[in-house]
Amino acid sequence: MAKVQICETILRDAHQSQAATRMRLDEMLPVAKQLDEVGYFSLEAWGGATFDSCMRFLNEDPWERLRALRKAMPNTKLQMLLRGQNILGYKHYADDVVDMFCKKSIENGIDIIRIFDALNDTRNMEQAMKSTKKYGGTVEAAMSYTISPVHTQDYFVNLAVELEKMGADIICIKDMANLLLPYEAYELVSRLKKSVKVPIHLHTHNTTGTGDMTLLKAIEAGVDIVDTALSPLGNGTSQPATEPLVATLRGTPYDTGLDLNKLSEISVHFRTVAERLKKDGFLDPKVLSVDINTLLYQVPGGMLSNLISQLKQMNASDKFQEVLQEVPRVREDFGYPPLVTPTSQIVGTQAVLNVVSGQRYKTFTKESRGLLRGEYGRLPAPVNEDVRKMAIGDAPIITGRPADDLAPELDKYRSEIREYYTQEEDVLSYALFPQVAQKFFQYRQARDKGIDSTMLKDKVHPV
Repeated sequence: MAKVQICETILRDAHQSQAATRMRLDEMLPVAKQLDEVGYFSLEAWGGATFDSCMRFLNEDPWERLRALRKAMPNTKLQMLLRGQNILGYKHYADDVVDMFCKKSIENGIDIIRIFDALNDTRNMEQAMKSTKKYGGTVEAAMSYTISPVHTQDYFVNLAVELEKMGADIICIKDMANLLLPYEAYELVSRLKKSVKVPIHLHTHNTTGTGDMTLLKAIEAGVDIVDTALSPLGNGTSQPATEPLVATLRGTPYDTGLDLNKLSEISVHFRTVAERLKKDGFLDPKVLSVDINTLLYQVPGGMLSNLISQLKQMNASDKFQEVLQEVPRVREDFGYPPLVTPTSQIVGTQAVLNVVSGQRYKTFTKESRGLLRGEYGRLPAPVNEDVRKMAIGDAPIITGRPADDLAPELDKYRSEIREYYTQEEDVLSYALFPQVAQKFFQYRQARDKGIDSTMLKDKVHPV
């Protein structure tokens, strides 16, 4: 038995899960020194949707944010979330872009890179893992947790063993939809502790109301690190709250050693941030209520809200139940992909089309075709061949690593943004989000020249 370490998510996943990733840097810095003194294992402070959101909605340079946080918190490891070959975007990037992104993330202050692939195709994690190690970062290889006939405990134990062989320094169970129930967590962590030598890190949410219990059982099974979020943005679609767990473990062999009084002081600040987010319409009280639909349909919270808004736009809100029932059928036809970005959107949209059109697979999205063709990587189980034939006809199926077909891209991106280029990192911002980055660069140029950004014809979204 050993004390449990905590990765705090208030600066990234907590506000991404609850408030559309709208927390600003000036709302983080006032308590950065206090956060740095807590003694967390790490602070998750970057990656995921923060990169896009910084430029698109907050008129912030994500690289500036990272440098500022690093400077303000010199004593705590900073970690980020990276989607393997997709980096932080929604398509595969060439290896030279992945390599430079890992290099620049580490140079600007990231210590630990949590790397995952939506399909758990380790070939899509390979380059990011290699590059992270090459530049001195810690590789936290994540397994996207889900439930299906193929996603058994044996499947995840074998996957962890493979990731350790590939060089993982930490193995993360990434339970994005809060599907990992407490006793399953106990069994899975127990088995992982016997099968791999590296630390085990558990990431879950509290969408279904089981998150705290899942963490507790995982801790009893010997998990090394858990993700939690300070209470002003904890629970619901976010991570279980930090303070109750610290209090629960105090005086036990698992004691975190963290000071509740310090955590309470920091929470006072974040309560005012949460109030601002609520006032601006980003923090909906609905995200705090328990939603059992996730356990029934294995549909993550973010995907549920997407389905609701898609149906509303199509004037088909009455079809919601039918769509929920169609999701597992599409998922089976598509080879049981875990439902996480981007596969959750692909499966969800296809289910909507199947129900609303009145005929299953009458039309396919470009992304559905790509998934069935192997553009996203290896699917966990065999697909329904009839459905694949309807989608792609006789087109060849990609069986190799998808990124092997991509030529180096950095020089092309470099030449395209020559007029805006102020730092090497700009090339990466542009590579990931070309239109958003270009608008942000225009805003930045105008700001630096003292021009009022509201006069820009093509201005980015207001804060």
